[in-house]
Amino acid sequence: MCPREISAASLRVSLVVVALLLWMSAAASELKVLVRLSGGQITQEVLEADSERDIITLEFKQADGALITFLADFKRHVKILRALVLGEPERGQTQYQALCFITTLEHGEIIPSEAMVRLRQKNPHVVRTAEENRGVEQMSMNVVMNLTLSWQLSSHIHNVCRDARDFVYTRKDDVKHWLEKGVEGSIFEELPQKLESPDLQSCSSTAGPWQPCMCSYTLRLEWYPCMLKYCRGHGSSPYKCGIRSCSKGYRFDFYTPHKQLCMWDEDG
Repeated sequence: MCPREISAASLRVSLVVVALLLWMSAAASELKVLVRLSGGQITQEVLEADSERDIITLEFKQADGALITFLADFKRHVKILRALVLGEPERGQTQYQALCFITTLEHGEIIPSEAMVRLRQKNPHVVRTAEENRGVEQMSMNVVMNLTLSWQLSSHIHNVCRDARDFVYTRKDDVKHWLEKGVEGSIFEELPQKLESPDLQSCSSTAGPWQPCMCSYTLRLEWYPCMLKYCRGHGSSPYKCGIRSCSKGYRFDFYTPHKQLCMWDEDG
């Protein structure tokens, strides 16, 4: 091969590599945002979007050190919230305890993945606060999900929730919706005691560390892009011109076989 042919071949390879890198950057992105928590502390949120897999993930540390992960699977309309709660070794707990809560991803909860991919951080040192507070949603997580079979619902559940093992929870209403969509019922197992049972006390009111009780865990997404903003130009059609940010809290109530697995709820 002569030098001119080698040069032409190298140029073609370079153009392919550049095109691939441009495509990859358009399909996936990462955004780091400083956010003020409700207690005044500042944390860094990492938001990742992948328009090819059609997912968005958001991760940050709470003031108590717990690592919170939110994943939106738009293809399967599934929402995953995971908490890695720091343990207390002096009280016989492990280094951390993982909890996973799976629910249906509703339309309009968060902006689409293809829109998130295009977001850019103009002022990385600015501490963000949400424009809209969507309150706190309280959910009774009365069904346990089989992690091994969870791929039938969403392939992302096992990866995100693998540390939670037997503490992957969902709700009866969501199970009913998924069963109607053709998901196998073998994935789900109803908890042995109803959360509404008068015999089941809250873990904060239970004296013995090895007694069953109703545990509660609360977390809050302090800042996330929940809606697209549209502006009007000279033409008749509006165009996308920004995002609206929201905050939202979640309170999960669920059965636990031992109070020892819910020590954060001790003070109610």
